[in-house]
Amino acid sequence: MHNLKLLALGVLPLCFQPTSASSAFDPKAYQKSTATCQATNRAGGQDTTVEINLRYVNINPSAKTSLLLVHGWPSLWSAWSKQIQEFKEDYHLVVPDLRGFGESTHPGDVRSSGTIPDMVGDLVCILQHAGIPSAVCVGHDWGTQICYEAARMRPDLFRAVVGAVIPYLPSASDFVPVEHLVVALPKLSYQLFFNHKTPEAIAELDKDVRRTIRATLRTVASPPPDAFLTSRTSFLSGWDGVTEVPPVPFFTPEEEDYFVEQYSIQGFKNTLQFYTEENRRASWAFTNAQGNHTISQPVLSILPKNDPVADWAVASQILKSTDFLPNSRTEFMDGAHWCHIEYPAEFNAVMRAWLEEVVDGKINRHDEL
Repeated sequence: MHNLKLLALGVLPLCFQPTSASSAFDPKAYQKSTATCQATNRAGGQDTTVEINLRYVNINPSAKTSLLLVHGWPSLWSAWSKQIQEFKEDYHLVVPDLRGFGESTHPGDVRSSGTIPDMVGDLVCILQHAGIPSAVCVGHDWGTQICYEAARMRPDLFRAVVGAVIPYLPSASDFVPVEHLVVALPKLSYQLFFNHKTPEAIAELDKDVRRTIRATLRTVASPPPDAFLTSRTSFLSGWDGVTEVPPVPFFTPEEEDYFVEQYSIQGFKNTLQFYTEENRRASWAFTNAQGNHTISQPVLSILPKNDPVADWAVASQILKSTDFLPNSRTEFMDGAHWCHIEYPAEFNAVMRAWLEEVVDGKINRHDEL
């Protein structure tokens, strides 16, 4: 709790200060491992088993506690740069690219072959490949929902959850189409474009990868235009009239180049799996049918105060997220959607204090989580 008290006073110990230029993160310096995993291609209503190759970075495997860092959209493993630099000496870090992202392959059907349970299966495969008996699942954006579902489905493997930006989205009630959500959350309108006009969306995103990345990864200090995310017929139209979108504020030029290089391998064609009606309905149906929506493991939810997509504190109350999380803690912090990179010192301090108190403390006492 010491670090949390320092945060409250506005004082951080030296080790939590932002990374200096002298210790800039170089994603190409990290070697990737490959887990070959079974996956299902559901194209045309036929379930065909195929193999996919999931790439991940494996750091400090001798450490006692393993952290599985799971990115969202449109992200990559390297977006965890600030957490890798902060925790790599003290924890075993496993940092994958999800199916369809970067060098990780995909079953090949974006509409119905990328459910949340599918991706939980991918995480289980990666843990098995890395020889890890259990891990704390740390997620951002859609990665947070994957981590929550992983903890719900496999409490034997996922001993705790750190969820950034997105609260727990339980499937206890009826399925809600995005069309209904847009009424209250107009900045979800882009998801209708991704779902209803998926080929056109892929073409738009792929046309200029750097512009897509720069347009999406913004901060409070360097925000997107107000119209961004509000169109049902385009993702990038909010930036119309801006000849050159400014560089990603929290990336070095080398990190931004790496993102562009990685997205140039297979484009965005299968990353839109999170937004298709088929995958969303199948994810909800799987979880709703199982019925066990409560996650009993320790949970830390870190929610930003300035996400342009939604007020996640209000959303969490509406969804009654914490009703299903009896062993949870919620912390609010400055920043927008990419708060873990925008304000890494604050994010890492909250996460480290919670890990030391809730996770490491129980391990040291030989308790089971």
